[in-house]
Amino acid sequence: MTVLSILIVNWNGGQVLLDCLESIFGNPPDQPYEVILVDNASTDASAHAAESRYPQVQVIHSPANLGFAGANNIAFNRASGEYLLLLNPDTVVQPGALQALLSYLAENSKAGAAGARLLNPDGSLQPSCSPEPTLSREFARLFHLKGVRPDGYYEMKDWDIAAPRRVDTLLGACLMVRRTAQLQIGAMDETFFMYSEEVDYCRRLRQAGWEICWVPQARVVHLGAQSTRQAASQMFLQLYLAKVQYFRKHYGRFSARLYKLILFGAGMARLAAAPLIRTRPSRQSEDQQALVDNYQKLLKALPGM
Repeated sequence: MTVLSILIVNWNGGQVLLDCLESIFGNPPDQPYEVILVDNASTDASAHAAESRYPQVQVIHSPANLGFAGANNIAFNRASGEYLLLLNPDTVVQPGALQALLSYLAENSKAGAAGARLLNPDGSLQPSCSPEPTLSREFARLFHLKGVRPDGYYEMKDWDIAAPRRVDTLLGACLMVRRTAQLQIGAMDETFFMYSEEVDYCRRLRQAGWEICWVPQARVVHLGAQSTRQAASQMFLQLYLAKVQYFRKHYGRFSARLYKLILFGAGMARLAAAPLIRTRPSRQSEDQQALVDNYQKLLKALPGM
């Protein structure tokens, strides 16, 4: 009987996809497992390369890009495992990581989902979980107020890496879900094409009475945004479209409108500060100018969100 189904959604993953698969088969769990790869209409032949090199992988070729949620829902229906691991193709599984997540869920019946301690390629800690999004948190994040990280994640640098911890949301780069919990809350919401889908999913798990846990004994290197870098500007807009969708779904239309006002204020503040960019070092100036350009596009798109 298959205990673990590892689900990978790929879009032009290139060599990193092959590296991810190599790390899985090089550091497998102790229990029987399967790997299911859903390819979102890639144009780089990465899925075909994976199929050729690793014939044991079940590859599903989607004729269209279904997004993260849609592709994972296809994988959910194909999977036969008692536990389901959503794993990004730009990850490298470290020794014992898969077994650590499996063991935690097996030993903690109240836990519906568990996530790994994500690391940067240099071994430093990468944020991997976040508190529930609220209007006040988003306001503090966007205006860089004290006590809230600009990226919205927990401040994890002082967390005990020997002790699992309950959290609100886990990053979808490495998210293991108990099958009974998945069946209880159903499919991922496909209206979230990209971003906020795991936030929505974790919220639904918590609402159903399940705990969400960060398991630091499971270490996974996350290269980060390999696919989204291919369309950075579009992904910036998609990020905030998904956030508006999230507030509308869980807090109502009025809250979504308030959030759009917060985004408008943050965007105008960025534009007002744009002249100061020229006084900064060239690389920093380029990065900030790209951010200003993205906010200009966001302000134009806000009315239609």
